[in-house]
Amino acid sequence: MFERFTKDARTAVIHAQEEARELRCSWIGAEHVALGVLSADGSAVRALRRAGHDPAVLANQLRRIATGSGLDGEALAAVGIDLDAVSRSSDAIFGDGALERAGRGRRRRGGHIPFTSAARKALELALREALRLEDKEISDRHLLLGVIRGGGPAGEVLAGHDVGAVRASLEARPDAA
Repeated sequence: MFERFTKDARTAVIHAQEEARELRCSWIGAEHVALGVLSADGSAVRALRRAGHDPAVLANQLRRIATGSGLDGEALAAVGIDLDAVSRSSDAIFGDGALERAGRGRRRRGGHIPFTSAARKALELALREALRLEDKEISDRHLLLGVIRGGGPAGEVLAGHDVGAVRASLEARPDAA
């Protein structure tokens, strides 16, 4: 399938791997694929801007998902867990930021980082989006459409409140913009 990727799409996948390594994740998820597209700053990013999204804000939200720092304190409190107390305790014992570092996973330096099932699904859906739009290649726009179509937290962040506007902007031909 990667032979059908445009240069922008290939660059986005490389950036996804770099994001996963930088965030010390032991996997490449759909959120990393989206981060890779955002950091490549191609036609998909321009489409998101046209739909009213700020790529920097999206990237911050996606990084929170990737690092697990989006824990819901209210939900944990409902089952009797005080997240602030746990964080203070772990910081006192293991140093500042210990809880956040622990959630990033452990892996050896370098080497292969596997794609999660959500990331593989997003890549497959990118192919389906390209076919649906009758495009011969898979571009960065198709990658984001695949992440959105795959749902999950990364898809929800990208789609925002108006998924129709985001999809329409991504589906528009880059040369028509």
